[in-house]
Amino acid sequence: MKRLSAFIAIICLCAAGAMAQFRAAGVAGANFNTLSFDQNLVGVSSVVGYQVGVLGEMMFPGIGFGLDFGLLYNQSGAKVNLGEKKVWSSLGYGNERLYMHYIQIPLHLRFKWTRMNGLEEYVAPFAYGGPELSILAAHNKCDAIDFSGAELGVTAGIGVEVMRNWQISGSYTWGMTSALKTRLLDNFGAKNRQWTVRVAYFFKH
Repeated sequence: MKRLSAFIAIICLCAAGAMAQFRAAGVAGANFNTLSFDQNLVGVSSVVGYQVGVLGEMMFPGIGFGLDFGLLYNQSGAKVNLGEKKVWSSLGYGNERLYMHYIQIPLHLRFKWTRMNGLEEYVAPFAYGGPELSILAAHNKCDAIDFSGAELGVTAGIGVEVMRNWQISGSYTWGMTSALKTRLLDNFGAKNRQWTVRVAYFFKH
């Protein structure tokens, strides 16, 4: 019975996938990133970064729900004032700018308002949210910091689609795992916190 139920579920998923409308986009944006330490260790200030990549959207007709997923390069970081602690200032560290370069893989559930008596052909609001995996590709040299190889975050955002091809969106991402740890003072960890503004252009299909 369990095997039959699993088989039926697979058939339903395949049928839903066949009905879904898929399209791809190029995307670029700016982010405003900071770091949240486990404790109030040193002063941290946000910095501006950027991202660029590709985005796929799969929407199920008639219900407004769908998925988006992508592959992006995301340059982010923060300024961390290590000089506030003698353990680092004695080694010559001050207000350090930390650069982190990620390969980012988002997977979001989204809802788009598609039943507005034809208005959706010109403008359609949408909301989305879900996990994002960020794999560290490179970082600047800072011997006081150990950078994590990857981190997992959760994103929530809203946006608007214009003329069926353009999407403008804004989101906030909470890092769930540590992006870095200090090598001194018992390895305090810090998580990314990021505001993002994106523009996507969907190619005609």
